[in-house]
Amino acid sequence: MLPKYLAGILAAALFIAFVAPVVVKLKDVALGVVVLIGVAMMLTDLWQSLRSRQD
Repeated sequence: MLPKYLAGILAAALFIAFVAPVVVKLKDVALGVVVLIGVAMMLTDLWQSLRSRQD
């Protein structure tokens, strides 16, 4: 179970690190909102998959 948590946290951190420089450099509010929605959806999916009993 621990590798599942670590992989999920690593994936989330890498995705945020990948999109954050683009959002910060462009300083576009609409792009920031879309990225925040995407990150929220990703974290929700990660949380639901970690809570499921299936491996």
